[in-house]
Amino acid sequence: MPAAGIALTLRTAGGEVLATGETDADGRAGLGPDVLPRGDLELRFDTGAHHRAAGVPTFHPYVVVAFSVAGTDHLHVPLLLSPFAYSTYRGS
Repeated sequence: MPAAGIALTLRTAGGEVLATGETDADGRAGLGPDVLPRGDLELRFDTGAHHRAAGVPTFHPYVVVAFSVAGTDHLHVPLLLSPFAYSTYRGS
């Protein structure tokens, strides 16, 4: 089931905030900028707040997904989440 309302932040590896947002009813967040800078970036998902709001215990208060940008391709970075585990991959 998609998780709506999870706050997330897109940052450079150096900590510069590029975008903030939250997941929609489909569990997606259209974050900019349209062209990402090349290099290492991080997406931080505030998973703990999401689980607390639902009254569900959680092991991960937040999840940071680090990834590298080498070109100008559209990126889809799914996060599969449960209270005690998560998984991510490069989507299409």
